[in-house]
Amino acid sequence: MDIYNDFRSSENIGILADEVRRIYEKPVNIMEICGGHTHVIMRFGINQIVPDGVVFLHGPGCPVCVMPKERIDQAIIIAGEKDVILVTLGDMMRVPGSVSSLMKERAGGHDIRMVYSPLDSIRIARENPSKKVVYCAIGFETTAPITAAVIHQTLTGAVKNLLFHINHVLVPPAIHAIMSSEDVKIEAFIAPGHVSTITGIDIYQDIAKSYSVPLVVSGFEPVDILQSVSMILRQVSEGRGDVEIQYKRAVNPEGNIKAQDLVSRYFATRETFRWRGLGDIPRSGLRLKDDYSAVDAEVVYGELLPDIRIDDHKFCLCGEILRGKARPTDCRVFGNACTPKNPIGACMVSSEGACHAYYTYRQV
Repeated sequence: MDIYNDFRSSENIGILADEVRRIYEKPVNIMEICGGHTHVIMRFGINQIVPDGVVFLHGPGCPVCVMPKERIDQAIIIAGEKDVILVTLGDMMRVPGSVSSLMKERAGGHDIRMVYSPLDSIRIARENPSKKVVYCAIGFETTAPITAAVIHQTLTGAVKNLLFHINHVLVPPAIHAIMSSEDVKIEAFIAPGHVSTITGIDIYQDIAKSYSVPLVVSGFEPVDILQSVSMILRQVSEGRGDVEIQYKRAVNPEGNIKAQDLVSRYFATRETFRWRGLGDIPRSGLRLKDDYSAVDAEVVYGELLPDIRIDDHKFCLCGEILRGKARPTDCRVFGNACTPKNPIGACMVSSEGACHAYYTYRQV
């Protein structure tokens, strides 16, 4: 298939939509974990061509959306230190902390730089040997190996002035937290394809088994999503709760072993990590191993970083949206006080956020 044509062709979309309608027997609530999937569903109107009983709920698979205010505040504090250059990826710049954002702090004079690749942090460190360069790392299992590779190059390549503020989080613990909460309405999952290229599918087996729910690893084209829905409906019809791969052109069951080994070499699992909107989730985040504390910004600047908990905006429903218990349009500030240009909640900031998707592809 030609990914730019066949995976988006109206003919193939129509064929799969007919198949979904033919297989459909009873209502099912499907959570797509990844924000990339949310955007495909909204952009191509997939939610409008499946049966009304197939309901998409939007999960916590947007790393910027789940970053708590206190982690943004930590990055701001570090950026305010003398001779520090803070480096991070684009979406992090506009995420609101408790009183400010990295974008506002940069406008106020702090040296905060947006990069497109974590590898750029090595170049910036080498170009500024008299400065401390701190890379603020974010993302799920997908991007952790890239950060680990940068750490490896830093430690083996005589880069003496590069530190790391680690904010990598893990998908399965968040899903367990959601499924363990009250009034759960999720009956199946579309699992993230990019994460699964790294991890493989074993990380999902306990979820499918514990909650007896179908879980299908999906690609990111309209045909992928519809085929994944079809696979889920077949499982529902047959009374199964298995892990299956739709995205076979990119995902194998074992994942990327070399990437997994690199992550295991440099990272340990935190006892707990606070997610915006979801609260503290045990063993859901990564940190640098103690052997690498010399490049750990949380250790180097530890005395400056307060251990506090900061509540989200009282009108923001981002937490409920990430749990699949609300839609962006349920929020009273959506589209008026909260827009991509003036985001109140993190779900509106990121290009992968559910609120951003609803705002961009609003269906009138």
